[in-house]
Amino acid sequence: MPTVVYRLPDGTAHSVDVPAGQTVMDGSVRNNLPGIVAECGGSCSCATCHVYVEDESAAAFGEPSMEEQDLLEFLDGARSCSRLACQLVLNAEMEPITVTVAQSNGS
Repeated sequence: MPTVVYRLPDGTAHSVDVPAGQTVMDGSVRNNLPGIVAECGGSCSCATCHVYVEDESAAAFGEPSMEEQDLLEFLDGARSCSRLACQLVLNAEMEPITVTVAQSNGS
């Protein structure tokens, strides 16, 4: 089972085992972590699950879809490493993934 380390805006970090096939967003929501609001429930339409994925963790995921890129383009605080956690699907072979939850998620 892949592990996701969530770095929250308050400086804390939480390590969560998330079943393969679920998303980074699912792991946060199901464990009641603050910061990922997920208003649309994972349908890539609200961008309230904005995270930063850097370095080796970014390489574990494919490129963002055009739909995801369109949402990210207009976010306050967006960076080149910005992703939507609802679009980051985990698989069993992944090494631990680290994401930083953006402060601009409407929480």
